[in-house]
Amino acid sequence: MGGSFDPVHKGHLNMALAVMPLGYDRIILVPAYQSPFKPPRQGETAEIRLLMLLSSISGDRRFTVDACEILREGISYTIDTLRDLHERYQFDDKPALIFGDDLAASFPRWKDADLIMREADIIIASRLSSAQVHYPYPCTFLGNVIMELSSGSVRDMIQDGRDWKSLVPDGARRIIEERGLYGAPRVKSEEAARYSESGGWASGVSATIQGIEYAARGMMNPHRFIHSRNVALHSADLAGRFGLDEDSAYIAGITHDICKEFDRGSMMEYALKDGGALSDLERGKPSLLHGRAAAMLIQERFGINDEAVIEAVRFHTTGASNIGPLAKIVYIADKIETARTTVDPRLRRLVFGGDGKSLSLDTLFSIVLNETVTWLLERGLNVSDETLKLRSGIRYEKTD
Repeated sequence: MGGSFDPVHKGHLNMALAVMPLGYDRIILVPAYQSPFKPPRQGETAEIRLLMLLSSISGDRRFTVDACEILREGISYTIDTLRDLHERYQFDDKPALIFGDDLAASFPRWKDADLIMREADIIIASRLSSAQVHYPYPCTFLGNVIMELSSGSVRDMIQDGRDWKSLVPDGARRIIEERGLYGAPRVKSEEAARYSESGGWASGVSATIQGIEYAARGMMNPHRFIHSRNVALHSADLAGRFGLDEDSAYIAGITHDICKEFDRGSMMEYALKDGGALSDLERGKPSLLHGRAAAMLIQERFGINDEAVIEAVRFHTTGASNIGPLAKIVYIADKIETARTTVDPRLRRLVFGGDGKSLSLDTLFSIVLNETVTWLLERGLNVSDETLKLRSGIRYEKTD
């Protein structure tokens, strides 16, 4: 589901969630850099809109955010975005494209409309009225509850000083208040923080997970956070497949890069708290310490004492001999997550696709490890001794 999300409001998320009973696994929200349906306006930047969107789905595994159109800049066409998503996500089944009935009449004029229908099923949600609009192509009418709400009306209400806070998710509300967006009175952080993260869209998500995700989001730029959240989602998915705790996998994934943007001194300070020595490679490239640093930080700041989570965070970059199942899962998820643009589609098909679901975790890990090391070596990049030892000590099972 695409949109400007300027700002994201509850109508957006309600419309998206109404699709879930149709049998879909996850909703991909794709914020536009510049909508082809709207003239340029002096709204909030793409980065701010992205941040509001990410903050609004904290801990909710039904949603993911893809920033491909923001990274592409300019006007993106739906057909190009769909093809990009197909390549990176390797869907098991045909995905659906969700849009409102206010756009249905213009669909025949969209770029390559006939090809869009080959790439995706069409789901039309009600935004104007409960009556079905004329749409002479195969589609599903969602029949969702209509919320007479738009981003423009929310902006107007904020500008006019009318009550708007109940119309946007709490995460977006907090950012609007803290930054004084759309003409809102600026509110101090401690006042804006007076809301319940656990009362948001994912009511079944623990306050601990949402609190950790909130903290992680504040320690990374939005694009790195998208990477971390994708790793969390993929880790939880794989944990469910292999019978491990999904919450633990999600926590390990969301925190694995939490120290990646620390300065050299801070990263080294946290990393050395584990009592280990520095390797020659770590001395020459201190950024490799971010896993060790994160493993210490999550114990101190969040009170995480699950050894499997700590191990997964610490060794997500290099791996280590005799690492456990959760560490293998996070390693796999980190290397193949869907925001990475250099991953071989064949590898993603193996991990995400139906054929790969018959493979054991150890087999998947050995394949991803070998592919990763091979990719690094072919480009003349340094690989840690620990990683090379791990690679030489496991049996690589090649697949077609």
